[in-house]
Amino acid sequence: MINSKSSEWVSRGKSIFQFVLTRCKAGYVKGKTIFQQSPWYKKILLSGAAFIVLFFIYLVMVDINFLWLFGKSPSLSSISNPNQSVASVIYSADGKAIGKYFRENRTPVEYEEISPILIKTLIATEDERFYEHFGIDFQGLFAAVKDMTQGRARGASTITQQLVKNMFKVRSQYSRGVLGQIPGLRLLIAKSKEWITAVKIEMFYDKKEILTMYLNTVDFGSNAYGIKTACKTYFKISPKDLTIEQSATLVGLLKATTTYNPRVNPKNSLKRRNVVLENMKSQGIITAAQLDSIKQIPIKLNYNVESNYDGEALYFREAVARSLEKWCKDNEIDLYSDGLKIYTTLDTRMQKYAEEAVDKQMRVVQQNFNNHWGKENPWRDENHQEIVGFVEDIAKKTQLYKYLVQKYNNQADSVNYYMNEPRRLKVFDYKTGVKDTTFSAMDSIRYMERFMHTGFVAMEPQTGFVKAWVGDINFETWKYDKVLSKRQPGSTFKLFVYTTAIEKGMSPCDTRPDNYISWDVMDKGEMVKWVPRNANGEYTGENLSLKAAFARSINTIAVKLTQEVGVEEVIKTAHAMGIKTPLNKIPSVGLGSSDVSLLELVNSYCTVVNDGKTHDPVLVTRIEDHDGNLLYQHKQVDKQAISYETAFLMTQLLRAGLTEYNATSQNLWTYDIFRQNTEFGGKTGTSSNHSDAWFVGVSPNLVGGAWVGGEHRSIHFRTGKLGEGSKTALPIFGLFMEKVLADNNLEKYRAKFPKPTQTINKQYECMSVRPAENDSIDFLNSDSLFIEEEEPEYIEATPPPAL
Repeated sequence: MINSKSSEWVSRGKSIFQFVLTRCKAGYVKGKTIFQQSPWYKKILLSGAAFIVLFFIYLVMVDINFLWLFGKSPSLSSISNPNQSVASVIYSADGKAIGKYFRENRTPVEYEEISPILIKTLIATEDERFYEHFGIDFQGLFAAVKDMTQGRARGASTITQQLVKNMFKVRSQYSRGVLGQIPGLRLLIAKSKEWITAVKIEMFYDKKEILTMYLNTVDFGSNAYGIKTACKTYFKISPKDLTIEQSATLVGLLKATTTYNPRVNPKNSLKRRNVVLENMKSQGIITAAQLDSIKQIPIKLNYNVESNYDGEALYFREAVARSLEKWCKDNEIDLYSDGLKIYTTLDTRMQKYAEEAVDKQMRVVQQNFNNHWGKENPWRDENHQEIVGFVEDIAKKTQLYKYLVQKYNNQADSVNYYMNEPRRLKVFDYKTGVKDTTFSAMDSIRYMERFMHTGFVAMEPQTGFVKAWVGDINFETWKYDKVLSKRQPGSTFKLFVYTTAIEKGMSPCDTRPDNYISWDVMDKGEMVKWVPRNANGEYTGENLSLKAAFARSINTIAVKLTQEVGVEEVIKTAHAMGIKTPLNKIPSVGLGSSDVSLLELVNSYCTVVNDGKTHDPVLVTRIEDHDGNLLYQHKQVDKQAISYETAFLMTQLLRAGLTEYNATSQNLWTYDIFRQNTEFGGKTGTSSNHSDAWFVGVSPNLVGGAWVGGEHRSIHFRTGKLGEGSKTALPIFGLFMEKVLADNNLEKYRAKFPKPTQTINKQYECMSVRPAENDSIDFLNSDSLFIEEEEPEYIEATPPPAL
């Protein structure tokens, strides 16, 4: 909106323009006679007045883009509501700024937040008559012209004119018009637009506002836009805390951000700083004693260039940016320049605990993996044979390989030579974080592919709020987020099989035998038998309750249930509970053969704990513009995916993973998480060949899930004793919950599962009996707590075909 000041300016301009036209018409008749009869000094005055009138008319024509000759100028609306690139800030749920999104790293400040000495230093250096002129310093302009004629060219732009350059960029972002294409006139027209806009700015804003806008927009180099970012970048202080010498350094830098950069060119910066100080002394801002004293002070930097990847929870912040893409597009908002305040669900304390848990466990996993494979290469096919050409195939996808192929015209010898040429590289290392070493490109691939990877996410089941998010072991090295990547979930997918069975009328205490089962399926036009087996290749023959079968992760019974309820019904349940990824319509889907992401899997487990109600994961709760106006507010939308009774019964099945004999989640008892009056359930999962290991743990107010595996499915442990979910993924959840529950500030996550609030018509209080010969074994210290989980094993080399 254009304010009253702008309306007044428009009316004033119209009046002046009409007056000029009237005077020109009247003067045209008598002008020649008057001019000829006037004495010489009047002729000079009349010529000067005519020049001023014509120049004013020219400026008006430039401003209105008369006959499209001059190109567009900044509009009154853009001047009254200036648009500048401002970084968007991301906040955690506990009130901390955890990072920014920006192209130009700029965070505005108010005039009162700026040190007065900086204001004085700026005016003394850039525009000593700032408070006297109205946007154009004619005295300085004439002096600059005089110096130019004497071969001493210098600038004469006022602070207001420089603000126009910074904010509106009239020389590059506005059209030039027909005359602007002529080199000689191009600069004059651009300069004219700067003058006109500077005058308008002086009409719209007072001097304090102009100074504040200038200091918020100016580029201080080192990707520091605006005084707040500059102070943080060079000195790690706020603008109000600037000293005289620091102010002189930053103001001196404005003359040339590279030449006088105190980091890049410290000698030049020191000389320029001292020139600024001498100028301040000549204008009485500092005394001669102060000048002599400050000149002796070296430039002391606390330098740190802020990037988009500074701050906390980097994988989470990338996920937030992706989640906001559509919203930004629909609302014509630029995430990287509109200065948003984005309030997220993440808790920095829980994020810290998650990162610590991941780091601690993955060091153990990596050491086990290194010891397990030794000097052998871990990339193996389904027959456990090393994959020939594995490293070479990866190398062909790298930018270096493509560059070399192009440079050497696909000459294999040259390409291979340089791909195997040692060079200095920085690679990830658990001991140092980043290791500076000598590797060829091929060796670096061999080195990096031996790392195991992980993803971990924790959510509140009642709200869907994501409280912690770790996308891998190191963001700088591996930006591909494992919370969002798709892998085979193994037995964690059995949640949907048993949920479907209970929805269809079965109860946790119903029984099924653990014995041979086959499934006739069509493969390439022929009917074949698919025979799933348990991990040890054996059938116990026991008649197990569904509760026990789920807790022990018995494959045969999961397949029997899938047969009974139907593959399509299992898929339908999975999608209703929170799985978004399309699932393959194949018999083995119930054993987790179809890829899903960790995020959607954990969200689906939240549905069970949330009384059968589902909702999408929530990353952002509120968004405001830079003035604090509300742009977006999260609204909770729940949908009843499964019945309350089924959700309650499935919670009992998940809890049985810790209490049933030979249950696969009993390793959780080894963590210090039960003294805080909190109850847990969980489900492990391990895909074929131990390529993907999973664990999802549930408690009344918090659900967390972890995945562990190689970057490629062909990289994995050879045995379940090292590679199953209970050994690799479960500890991450256990370590995380230990710290969360020990934190008194997070006591809201200490809770027991509630008693049913509705009538439960199905029997669920049944428990399998341990064999008599094991009665003397201590329950919590028995080796039976660490059994190898039972996972799918197929007769065919590949999963069965679609139904």
